[in-house]
Amino acid sequence: MTGAAVQQDATRPRTGALPSPAIRQDPLSHSRSGLSDSVILARGENGASCARIAALAVAALRLELDTYPKPGLVSHVDSGSHADMDAATFAASASTLESHFAALARAGAADLAMPALRRIGLGAEAAMRAATGGVNTHRGAIFGLGLLVSAAGALGAGARPLPAGLLGAHVRDRHAAGILDGPELLHAPGARARRRHGVGGAPVEAASGFPTLYGIGLPALRRARVLRPGDANAARVGCCLALVAALEDTNLLHRGGEAGYRFAREAAARFEAAGGVAQADWFARAKALHRAFVARRLSPGGAADLLAMTLFVDAIEEHT
Repeated sequence: MTGAAVQQDATRPRTGALPSPAIRQDPLSHSRSGLSDSVILARGENGASCARIAALAVAALRLELDTYPKPGLVSHVDSGSHADMDAATFAASASTLESHFAALARAGAADLAMPALRRIGLGAEAAMRAATGGVNTHRGAIFGLGLLVSAAGALGAGARPLPAGLLGAHVRDRHAAGILDGPELLHAPGARARRRHGVGGAPVEAASGFPTLYGIGLPALRRARVLRPGDANAARVGCCLALVAALEDTNLLHRGGEAGYRFAREAAARFEAAGGVAQADWFARAKALHRAFVARRLSPGGAADLLAMTLFVDAIEEHT
């Protein structure tokens, strides 16, 4: 699935935290007018609030890119296990997606159903590929983060912090059937991995209300903040590795098969069991893990997408 810049930094957030107070001022109204998709998505009302939601989504993607070390994943330090993309590719893609996220927020405010969201998402994917020369940088994030952006628009996230868990619950309750009944690209790597290995992957995660995000990602992010106060990068690394250890990541299955998938999850779990980012040498350990993933050409792209989604939800919802 799949604007305005975040007010604090129109190019790239460097503080390590998503800006939140600035987006919680203007309420989103909830249109049920029945207007056509093109009219709904073009009209100006609610535009500022939806643009701020979209800016938060892009800020989450940029913070995911800024995070290092992430095992096998692209960052500003290196390209991880990828020969066809780098940080500049991801940055160009993220910037291109902002207007599409704003359209998804407006679609959510208008209570449009999954087919309309899917059309916007396909447009976002086309824009991504145009910006990257055909490289798939953010297809998973367009889907998952786009659904959460739509939920934020539907729930009036620009007006106030939302109760914890509300974004995921809205996606589940409003769109689960549409997600699971929708068309599948049979030759997409994730779809092939889901069929071959019998895992649910991103569609089931989203249709279930993002249980891994809420059960693993958010607790890990907030726990790591306590362990490493003032070090936002450490908190994101801790969150990412917790997600790698827990998520049924079809990117890992596609690139590494069952052996690579098992190695990745077990290695991340050992990092967590040893204390995670609470270890004095956590950075060196995480960097060694990154190199081990690169040596095996493993890339937990699903965990990277879910890290960005976790950061977005963390900025929108109340902390419990």
